[in-house]
Amino acid sequence: MSAVETRIAELGLTLPEVVPPLAAYQPAVRSGSFVFTSGQLPMVDGKLPVTGKVGAEVTAEEAKSLAATCALNALAAVKTVTGDLDRIVRVVKVVGFVASAADFTGQPGVINGASELLGQILGDKGVHARSAVGVAVLPLDAPVEVEIQVEIAG
Repeated sequence: MSAVETRIAELGLTLPEVVPPLAAYQPAVRSGSFVFTSGQLPMVDGKLPVTGKVGAEVTAEEAKSLAATCALNALAAVKTVTGDLDRIVRVVKVVGFVASAADFTGQPGVINGASELLGQILGDKGVHARSAVGVAVLPLDAPVEVEIQVEIAG
């Protein structure tokens, strides 16, 4: 088991299986020394645990936890390309989308769930640039979606 996967286990988490694509894309692709993930939904065992808009059917705290799930799913997608998460040099960028009620403005706090988990797992390698964007709706009525870009060794 890699050091990164050991750390994931220490946090009481499990690296999930990658959910098959919902359309014509790959979960992650490599270009040179970078891996780009597609947007990852907060799928757990192939299903969304919660649906709806943040600030309406979903609370900000629930959505923050779901964003962490998205980040874990993104790491699983990275592993499909790299074979070993220990090859991560650093997380370069995180982009988070939050399906938001019209008056919800807490998108950065929601996406902190992804950012904080990446920091807990990867330490300084998890520090990244980021965007947190409110949107009207996401695929399958998911509350959040997260994509990451990582630099890898070799």
